[in-house]
Amino acid sequence: MSEPDAISRPDSPPASPWRAFAVCVSVAALTILDLSKVNVGLPSIEKALDAGPTSLQLIVAGYALAFGLVLVPSGRLGDIKSRRTMFLVGLTLFALASLACALVPSIELLVVARIIQGVAAGIQMPQVLGLVQQLFVGPDRGRAFGLFGAIIGLSTALGPTLGGLLILVGGDENGWRLLFWMNVPLAAILFVLAWRLLPRRQRSASPAASTLDPIGVVLLGVSVLALMLPFVLTTGKDDPPARWLLLIVFVLAFTGFVLWERHYRAAGKTPVIDFGLFRRASFRNGTLIATAYFAAMPATFLTVTLFLQQGLELKPVFAGMITIPFAIASAFSAWISGRLVGRIGRPLVLGGLVIVVIGFLAQITLAVVLPPELAPYGMAAALFVAGIGGGAVISPNQTLTLAEVPVAEGGVAGSIGQLGQRVGTAIGLAAGTAVFYAIIAGESGARIEVYHDAYRSVGVVTIGFVVLALIFAIADQISRSRGRARADSGSTGSTREDSRAGAATTSPLREPEEE
Repeated sequence: MSEPDAISRPDSPPASPWRAFAVCVSVAALTILDLSKVNVGLPSIEKALDAGPTSLQLIVAGYALAFGLVLVPSGRLGDIKSRRTMFLVGLTLFALASLACALVPSIELLVVARIIQGVAAGIQMPQVLGLVQQLFVGPDRGRAFGLFGAIIGLSTALGPTLGGLLILVGGDENGWRLLFWMNVPLAAILFVLAWRLLPRRQRSASPAASTLDPIGVVLLGVSVLALMLPFVLTTGKDDPPARWLLLIVFVLAFTGFVLWERHYRAAGKTPVIDFGLFRRASFRNGTLIATAYFAAMPATFLTVTLFLQQGLELKPVFAGMITIPFAIASAFSAWISGRLVGRIGRPLVLGGLVIVVIGFLAQITLAVVLPPELAPYGMAAALFVAGIGGGAVISPNQTLTLAEVPVAEGGVAGSIGQLGQRVGTAIGLAAGTAVFYAIIAGESGARIEVYHDAYRSVGVVTIGFVVLALIFAIADQISRSRGRARADSGSTGSTREDSRAGAATTSPLREPEEE
């Protein structure tokens, strides 16, 4: 069977793929909500459990670290065994970890439970992306990813508001526990629906592709841990300099991983990561765009919450409400973008990133120049503009990144993209919180002016990450334009490569595979 056939034919789709999709996207939303809603609870957790900055950083970034650590091996297991089984395992573990988070008596146990939650999320998310690849083809896949992006955007931006409401209901002392209690019944309901609606069969892997590559998994795990941990431990307050030595471990472990994967492939087996995926310019560039973009977004929402609660002394529920305009705008934009990406392609993402930069610049400026009583309203208006752009980034980029990936590799390809996002999240959170707290600790003067300086400086960092994503998007568009030019000037159908490149000119979802 030719590769395009592998791309275009789903694996045993259920009679109602949209019902199965609804379950998948609901679990993904629950997972992302748990990252964003906890941000608003950090001040309450700090007071209730006497938590220090490192512990608070681990509650947020440790979740992302554990998430990233298991993404690729769990995506691989889902591809070669059963995405449905891995999905149910991850959902069960997520519910149990949430229950533990709600009951813990100390900050140390909360950190441990959050890390287990991150592991569970890392098991679930690759299955969600693999199942979307499995359930839909062609324009339906673009629409599915558009709806997926809309709901993920809503989850990310509404998380702080939901968190604030739960803290308001439960009180400053123990309201943060409701952030985790809410996951338990929701996960139970979704487990029942997933058991009934998710497809039980998928295309069988070849014997060579059905091995897990345990040595590769261990080397990759060490690489991810050594790369992300220094950033996770960066808080801006008395951080140990020796943590950066772990980057040397990352270089050594990742070098060993690459060499082992080459040896494993030479032996006729399928490695845990097929580096051939990165020869596809669409996949490579899309992953870089997502990594840079996700370095900006969680850091932005976290520092917005910290600035509003600590700098402007807003209550958690009101601090969380500032992101509602972003949520509404990004959800609508993502839904529209999912329908347009098949016709417009990468320029849609380019335009979205430009709008995000404009919106972020406006909200940082308004936060600093407006009087404290008006600043939240100005920030909310600017975030609405940024949300319009944000909705045109995540889901269209996801569609374009996975457009050429065979369905049989959908889980591992999706997990690589998610790993990039989690690495970006850890780096962005570390950079944002380190700059924020370092300026607050190092400056003297009027309190509001110190917080203005801190927030302005963080804004420079986060906008820089969005600009980096924009540079990657421009590079991808140039690569795609050159590929179409070569296809137009080449002979018509004399080779298989020519025919595939020519087919790529008909749709942005069928771009040339390699640069």
